[in-house]
Amino acid sequence: MKAARKLRQLQQPQSLLEYVRQFLTPQVWKQARHAVPRQRAHPRWDLQPLLIVALAMTWAAGDSQAEKFQTARAFYVAAYEGRKRPGKTLQGFQKALARVPLRQFQALAAGVRDQIRRRCAARLLVDGFEPMGCDGSRIECPRAAELEARFRPAGKDHSAPTVWVTAFVHLSTGLLWSWRLGPGTADERVHLRHLLATLAPTALIVADAAYMGYELAWAIVQSRRSFLLRMSSKIDLYTLEHATLTTWSEGPVYYWPACVRTKGKPPLPCRLIRVPAKGQAKNDVWLLTDILDPARLSLATAAKFYRWRWRNEGLFRTYKRTIKKMKLSSRTVRLVHREAEASLLALQLLLAHADLALRSASKSPVEGPVISPRKVLIEIRRELNGNATRRQGTYAQRLEDCRAESRQQKSPKACREWPRRTPHKPPAPPVLKTLTDEQKVLLQEHIGAT
Repeated sequence: MKAARKLRQLQQPQSLLEYVRQFLTPQVWKQARHAVPRQRAHPRWDLQPLLIVALAMTWAAGDSQAEKFQTARAFYVAAYEGRKRPGKTLQGFQKALARVPLRQFQALAAGVRDQIRRRCAARLLVDGFEPMGCDGSRIECPRAAELEARFRPAGKDHSAPTVWVTAFVHLSTGLLWSWRLGPGTADERVHLRHLLATLAPTALIVADAAYMGYELAWAIVQSRRSFLLRMSSKIDLYTLEHATLTTWSEGPVYYWPACVRTKGKPPLPCRLIRVPAKGQAKNDVWLLTDILDPARLSLATAAKFYRWRWRNEGLFRTYKRTIKKMKLSSRTVRLVHREAEASLLALQLLLAHADLALRSASKSPVEGPVISPRKVLIEIRRELNGNATRRQGTYAQRLEDCRAESRQQKSPKACREWPRRTPHKPPAPPVLKTLTDEQKVLLQEHIGAT
């Protein structure tokens, strides 16, 4: 049995299920099962068929959950002919799914993340860092009484209940890395602090101005990670000598808000980088990082990493539009969380297995996403429905046609201004102040204490 398993690991995957098994390994399943004590001896829906059907339902095409369930269940039964067949009804599947603790979903996500790191370790590092973009988005839910009672309106009054998803994306490859769920009114900065444990010490957190804050920046530094955050006019930065933004390129500053000084907390030494406007960009971009050495993080590298931050938006577009999760379908709080967890895991596996296959087949190293998620999803649906023919080749061969189009971005990302939406205004530069003599004395006291 062990010899056959090792032989399968050495062989090149050919089917969708073989690719999925590269990440959902027996060790990952074991890790998930040990996350919680087993309560029922012989459940009708075991964890493995339950999750595989949930993943397949995310990928499947259909007008209703019942139609997707039938496609997903038929795929599982055909793939595991010798195993016990799961339940036949959507209602039974949803009841079984609601009983699965969220800790098991989190354990599965952690196991898949470990497999991605093990298989893609060489390409995760870019210029000495693992660039990780962080952003969040709201996912709409049905107007069920339970959801409206538990999830307060996050936008306009009487708006539909929403779930907030904060996600880390590896910016070089575009892979979904980790995520955290909360109500639509959740604080994404608190989510980021909870997700720090999922990152490697070499991670460089890249985020927009919404994530700026002393407590968050201090937490990132204390966790031995680094940050690259966009600045806005809401932020006051301090210099030892008088300096003006008009002549600024990059240099050392202190992030030390007044409310922090009154509490006796130390300043945060940082480096302020100015990325000049270029091409279609009409405004300079001001970035703050805790990496003080320009030789370790140059201006060009910082500008490249922040330019890649747009791939966070691309991932949410894939989730909402390609995977069709603009709105969740579950009508209870328990099922909403589990549907979101399973669909995000399905998106992670979709991107990871295709990226591993296409990037490994590339003759030269490629910087940036190499797959078209939409094309991969079409091939997955062929596998689920059994519509692929021998003439079309194996699933692995068809993945070769799922490469992303390589073209230079020449047109604006937003083609027009949508009605009933405030036009986007880029953040203004931060406020640069000079430390007073009293503040310099206090600064020396903190430096001497460290």
